[in-house]
Amino acid sequence: MTPVRLDRRRFLEVGALSLAGLRVLPSLRRAGEEVVVRLRADPAGSRVWFEPRGVAILPGTRIRWELEAGVHTSTAYHPDNARAPWRIPATATPWDSGYLLEPGRSFSVTLTVPGVYDYYCAPHEAAGMVGRIVVGEPGAPPYFPAARPEWRPLPQAAAHGFPEVATIVRHRAIR
Repeated sequence: MTPVRLDRRRFLEVGALSLAGLRVLPSLRRAGEEVVVRLRADPAGSRVWFEPRGVAILPGTRIRWELEAGVHTSTAYHPDNARAPWRIPATATPWDSGYLLEPGRSFSVTLTVPGVYDYYCAPHEAAGMVGRIVVGEPGAPPYFPAARPEWRPLPQAAAHGFPEVATIVRHRAIR
């Protein structure tokens, strides 16, 4: 009788692991695929966020930010964008969607340079509306150049809003 219980237990363990694997599979991204990040707000506009706010992708993946509610931007942290601190890979091209005003509007970029990309919503950065994209598998913590006097400081709510790189890599998407 004992061998049957062990076999049954092993069967249940394998089944549970298989179901867990099915839950993870949709969040894995392949190069060339598109990942959608939604720009959201509650009905009163008092709470704003990117969903997901952290995502891990392979180089060559296209990211599309789609406006669901409110007025938002997707803006890379880079001095070319309103003197923001530099928080994307050194050889990456910064982006700025401009203001997305109507639900359904979107903006896309394809990220090819491995590294960590931090971005924000221009009108809601001080409220902590920030996101992070990890392209490829980082071997070290993100490198961001030291702050310069000509760059504006990172708002406190924004500085505390970024998911940890290791957490993003482990879960593939942070909602």
